[in-house]
Amino acid sequence: MRIPIWQVDAFTDGVFGGNPAAVCPLEAWLPDPLLLAIAAENNLSETAFLLRDAVGGWAIRWFTPEIEIELCGHATLASAHVVFEHLEPSRREVTFASGSGPLTVTRGEGGLLVMTLPRRAPLACEPPPTLVRALGRRPAETWRARDYLAMLGSEDEVRAVQPHLQDVAALDAEGLIVTAPGSGSADFVSRYFAPQAGIAEDPVTGAAHSTLVPFWAARLGRARLEAHQVSRRGGWLSCEDRPEAGTVVVAGRAVEYLAGTITLPG
Repeated sequence: MRIPIWQVDAFTDGVFGGNPAAVCPLEAWLPDPLLLAIAAENNLSETAFLLRDAVGGWAIRWFTPEIEIELCGHATLASAHVVFEHLEPSRREVTFASGSGPLTVTRGEGGLLVMTLPRRAPLACEPPPTLVRALGRRPAETWRARDYLAMLGSEDEVRAVQPHLQDVAALDAEGLIVTAPGSGSADFVSRYFAPQAGIAEDPVTGAAHSTLVPFWAARLGRARLEAHQVSRRGGWLSCEDRPEAGTVVVAGRAVEYLAGTITLPG
């Protein structure tokens, strides 16, 4: 069995930045243990598997090296790049059917890929003791949606934080976002940790911005925002909050690193 594979760096202008994702179009869904084994072999934050649907779109699923997850932004952006550049180059827009609902990506100006994600505004909460232990301090503010969101005092604090990953993995959430106001052209900065999904630190996390965008839009009083995820690889996202539609828009670029074929027995 031979499966095409592309590796694409998302939310970056050049290779070796942003967040790498593998994209594998399939002719039929393979057994889940095999999909997970492929993702583990790829050893990236996520591998996206695509399957044409009956209405001219694509179904999408995402696997970390350890589990299937219900939403991944950067691997969806990478998948749109593969559809536009290789699978259906005449398309200007593609909608992926997913477990989190339809996700639409459109070709924008200047090579931008403009992606719509579900909006997940957080609620303020008390930090659980596990979160305080994970950070080695009490955050300035704590919020909760799919993930915990810890507000820190500055961009420098976000860059310097070294959470205790065993405590992060023990949180009753998908992961931990740390964030603060940005400097320069960034309205806000963030980092994202999800050891419970097999990802110590995710380089650039589209799905986390489902929560970050409404959080910062409310705080700054405007819908359009520039975001910088300040991981070691780093990445930039142009964002818009659309509360009336229940969505956020996240735009970025994608750069192809490799193309090849997976060869499996049978």
